[in-house]
Amino acid sequence: MNGRYSRNMPALSAEECAVLGQKHVCVVGCGGLGGFLIEILARIGVGAMTVVDGDVFDVTNLNRQLLCEETLLGTKKAEAAAARVSKINSDVKIKAVTEFLTMENGSQLLEDCDLVIDALDNIDSRRILAAVCAKKDLFLVHGAIGGWFAQITVVAPGSGVLNKLYPPKAQVPNKGNPSFTPAVCASIQATEAVKLLCGKPSTLLDKLLLIDLRTLEFTKINL
Repeated sequence: MNGRYSRNMPALSAEECAVLGQKHVCVVGCGGLGGFLIEILARIGVGAMTVVDGDVFDVTNLNRQLLCEETLLGTKKAEAAAARVSKINSDVKIKAVTEFLTMENGSQLLEDCDLVIDALDNIDSRRILAAVCAKKDLFLVHGAIGGWFAQITVVAPGSGVLNKLYPPKAQVPNKGNPSFTPAVCASIQATEAVKLLCGKPSTLLDKLLLIDLRTLEFTKINL
């Protein structure tokens, strides 16, 4: 174990750091949530990542998306994510997919992954991702944000949890997203991801964590 990960310990053991180095995570979405997630996972030492996003940066992303820079406006988010990871940790094997996940390409994109993280921004794509994860028998760490609010849960394959959160006619109102909301949400998602990758029990399996950053209320409910 080289010095790069010495400050992971003793919160993580040397053995757990070694395990992380053998894991492959897919982050779907490289925007507000995805940028923070990718940064955290690269720094903590996850060995391989596939990052998926067909979108490009625009000026409205500058307020909150960690990977977005003025010089990168108009460039692919997934490519920017891969470039960032290469600068942070050259040991991480990074694959950038510059297309959106669909039912048609989903199985191939998640091939050989150990865990999937939802960093998407719309309900339809989340439903597709959950369906593909169920098909591939993969756990999904879900996170969503809106204004001062965030929610996180861990979805077991085939559990149908996202269908409970997003029934057929569900709509998400636009509440804006200040920079601190995705940072908090992604940090908790990454925490649960690391637990799962290291073989520890997830605190949020079949539970939903609701966060109100205006009042700093954290509420956990059973699903």
